[in-house]
Amino acid sequence: MTITIYDISQKAGVSIATVSRVINGSGNVRPSTQQKVMDIIKEYDYVPNAFARGMGLNSIKTVGILCADSSDLYLAKAVYLLEQELQANGYEALLCCTGYNLDIRKNYLNLLLSKKVDSIILVGSNFIAPTEIENAYIADAAQQVPIMLLNAAYHYSNVYSTVCDEHAAMYEAAAAMIDSGIRDVIYIYNSDSYSGTRKRRGVQDAMKERGIADFSKYIYRYNGKPDVLSDITDFVAQIADSGITFHGVIASEDSLAIGCMKYAQRRGLRVPEDLSVIGCNNSILTDCCTPELTSVDNRLETLAHQLVQTMLCVIAGEEMPTKAVFSGRLVKRGTTLF
Repeated sequence: MTITIYDISQKAGVSIATVSRVINGSGNVRPSTQQKVMDIIKEYDYVPNAFARGMGLNSIKTVGILCADSSDLYLAKAVYLLEQELQANGYEALLCCTGYNLDIRKNYLNLLLSKKVDSIILVGSNFIAPTEIENAYIADAAQQVPIMLLNAAYHYSNVYSTVCDEHAAMYEAAAAMIDSGIRDVIYIYNSDSYSGTRKRRGVQDAMKERGIADFSKYIYRYNGKPDVLSDITDFVAQIADSGITFHGVIASEDSLAIGCMKYAQRRGLRVPEDLSVIGCNNSILTDCCTPELTSVDNRLETLAHQLVQTMLCVIAGEEMPTKAVFSGRLVKRGTTLF
């Protein structure tokens, strides 16, 4: 029977970090707890592998990063920021771009585990599926190395989540637009991921609490590619041609918001006088249009910094919160009047 550091922690009734401190002799462990852990290690003839040693003084200083799509502006920036943070702390990164196929993700995760990395970072909320069966491979990996989630949440031992409260941020954005007098607001989104769902619910809650009847008819899912602006423009035109009147648009991504602005240009509408627009992610796209785009800043730089700091503490054997939540903020620019 092969026993892991996770098994030791379970049998001893302590955290993986505590087992790591015992293995590495780093102190800060009660003598009774240390003896309990050592007894289990001796009973099962446990020999610390590269991962276990990596959690202490002999870290191999390498972290795996899984990213679904490096062409996505948000994900690409996230990977860049994470690599900068890792390099600043003496770590190297192994990057795997997985796409969205579950089997491919599993294969890449297993590949990183075979490289004996100190930790694995999953970038973006699309890695967390709605069912436990689909998430089982992440739980299994967490028995070997700390799993760090950027802007996603999954409650499991040795999994650490760093997220933006996008529900509150999008609620604030929708409330600001509605309270400015624009009650016929549509919301366009393109994902049902953890992040996408929380964004949508924030907008819906703001609409509902402000008495907008049948608010569900103002919510639209765009299923095309987020970087094909002509398709987004056509999508918004179809909404307008269906008989829905709107003077405000909130989008789950900045690229969708830019498509809405191109729709306004096509129809001869003035932004923001005839159509107010709010995006999300506060990406470089906000400065690449006229007028500049009002957008929700989900604090990506802060998230990346906090995630790496949490990871370093976990590797060092320190007890850390399993979830860190940061507030977003609405950055007001020229596409809104309020």
